[in-house]
Amino acid sequence: MSTAKILPYAPVVVKLLKGPVEYVEKGAWEKLLQYKVELTGFLQQLGLYLVLDEQDGFAFVKHALTEDDEAYVSWIHRRSFSYEESIMLVLLREMMAEFEISESGSRELIKKRREIKEYAELFFKEGASRIKFLKEIDRLIDKVEESGFLHRIENHEVPDEQKFRIRKIIKAKVDSEALETFQQQLSELAIGSSVEAE
Repeated sequence: MSTAKILPYAPVVVKLLKGPVEYVEKGAWEKLLQYKVELTGFLQQLGLYLVLDEQDGFAFVKHALTEDDEAYVSWIHRRSFSYEESIMLVLLREMMAEFEISESGSRELIKKRREIKEYAELFFKEGASRIKFLKEIDRLIDKVEESGFLHRIENHEVPDEQKFRIRKIIKAKVDSEALETFQQQLSELAIGSSVEAE
């Protein structure tokens, strides 16, 4: 029984089909950079496009063809987000934008669950029950973590003290246009509130 030669970058292909690859995964990241030309060519044959951001240290694949194309094959699991989940993603992207213009010497944005909740509270409308409201924000944080935009780096017996790394992949998924639209909506809300107050 002869064994076909396995491509040296095959493990990276498998990883990319499961989700983003980041520079913190040293072995996979080094191999990805080493074989980026070969990987790009191989993925193109599958109808996929390699998105690689060496500066921010992440890579992911997206479909090169649309669902209308005859040769289209769905390789990647697509997630759909509710309105509230989308708002949470935009808020995390906003936190990333603020972090990047700050004078922080750190490469990674690390936040406690409590800090994310405090930031989110400014933008979500509080319902009748505060406990229920905070539980809903917790649910949104968990959903975003499950979707791969937050990486829990430290567990804590007090849930609010859990630490998360906001993954830079969020920059590719929530573009500057979405961020501008969100900021415009916030400004309009703020103007509306001040008019009401008068």
